Amino acid sequence: MVSSAALIALFGGLVAALMLDFLAVALATRLQLYAHPNVRSFHESPTPAIGGVGIVLPVLGYLLWLALDGSSVALALAAGGAALGIVGLWDDIRELGRGVRFACQLGAAVLFAVAAAPEPGLPWVIPVTLALVWLINLYNFMDGIDGLAGVQCLVFCVGAQLVGQGIPGWPGDMLWLLSGTALGFLAFNWPPARMFMGDVGSGFLGLMLGGIAVVLWQNGLLPLAASVILLAGFWVDASYTLSVRIITGQHFTRAHRSHLYQQVAAKRGHQWTTVAYLLYALLWQLPLAWCSVVSPRLILLWLVLAALPLIAAAWRLGAGIPGGHNSEPHD
Repeated sequence: MVSSAALIALFGGLVAALMLDFLAVALATRLQLYAHPNVRSFHESPTPAIGGVGIVLPVLGYLLWLALDGSSVALALAAGGAALGIVGLWDDIRELGRGVRFACQLGAAVLFAVAAAPEPGLPWVIPVTLALVWLINLYNFMDGIDGLAGVQCLVFCVGAQLVGQGIPGWPGDMLWLLSGTALGFLAFNWPPARMFMGDVGSGFLGLMLGGIAVVLWQNGLLPLAASVILLAGFWVDASYTLSVRIITGQHFTRAHRSHLYQQVAAKRGHQWTTVAYLLYALLWQLPLAWCSVVSPRLILLWLVLAALPLIAAAWRLGAGIPGGHNSEPHD
């Protein structure tokens, strides 16, 4: 049974995101804060690109409230998330250099890793920091078509609640809050999108989902493997594509449209691709995440099974290869 606090978090996040994104659309239109079509994008006309504020502000408010109650982990997430949100918003309005963005990502990841460490030590801080920096970046890489980033947030948050049979305490409320804000954002971002998430939201979500996954694991609420499986649609695509681009000697830091989801969207369109991703997550990733909980001895098998169909599809469609099987996108 869902608690009253969870319902407040879910519907409070939904209403807050709807209101904030309604205002964000109006403000972006008035100030002409648009994402213009480029080599990486799939949209054909300028679109407001600061929709992530509808997710960032309610979540930051909740984390700051937790921090006032003495939670150092919540304070670290709030500080790191606020930094990523501000830098991301700045980058959405006026593009920043990679160095500034990476320094902010690294600082946010280190801050959380240190705060969440069971005991001081580099063996914990270094891998957690590297994983979070990668998740922050891959969330940005994968936020390239309508609806996809919001759906991934929902898949992780609701999936974690289902597989964990109801996550208690503030981590559970945080999952419901993120679910509500994601739903509110999707009201504006579902294909055809009236607003994009922008860097203000994508980097922030990467940190939040990674941080919550670590907190759930630390507190014995959900195995880390289950979270990794629920996020497989993003990390498998991004990791495979980046690996291919490096192996084939490409300038892998340049913008491109060769991710698996981009290849599919070029052939089928945004809505088909996002719905297919959602169905794959519900019918394949979610059961495998549940298997990782009830049969932890076979964790490696569940992880491989979660990734294998995506790897096969990426290979078949030429993900990461210039040109690949890509064609002009359609709405």
